[in-house]
Amino acid sequence: MRRLMLMRHAKSDRPPGMPDRARPINGRGTTAARLMGVYLDHHGLVPDLVLCSPARRTRDTLTAAMEEWHREVNVAFEERLYAAPREVILSVIGEQDAEAKSLMVIGHNPGLQEVAQLLIATGDVLLRERLREKFPTAALAVIDFAAEAWNLVHERSGRLDRFVTPRSLAAATS
Repeated sequence: MRRLMLMRHAKSDRPPGMPDRARPINGRGTTAARLMGVYLDHHGLVPDLVLCSPARRTRDTLTAAMEEWHREVNVAFEERLYAAPREVILSVIGEQDAEAKSLMVIGHNPGLQEVAQLLIATGDVLLRERLREKFPTAALAVIDFAAEAWNLVHERSGRLDRFVTPRSLAAATS
């Protein structure tokens, strides 16, 4: 079995004149990324490997989430994930070593949302509809596959295990 976690970067600022790649996450984004990090750790979802876009907002998201994890994780910054279309994201996933049973990709929309929609065949219908409508900042889609290797993951072969957003976590705890 393979478990793929797709996480969009947290909320970022857009300072005037700052290049897109250099945009940091803001205070709300840091809070959301840490909340998602706590969720991942508490639910045993800390991945074997994280592939992260090199943009500052994705790196900031990863750093904030990892502060809440209670185990070390292998991380690779993958240049091709910056603002990548779904075909590139799928290619990067398919290249990963079978040793990593769980893989997290931290990247950007619309690519992440399109990858999730393309890979998911089954799972909670309401969550699938929410994911189709919007993949907000710091959202997490967890997709399971009955594949023995990442290069065997293909369209409509996954089951959506969960789709979590910072807002849904905050609503569940209030």
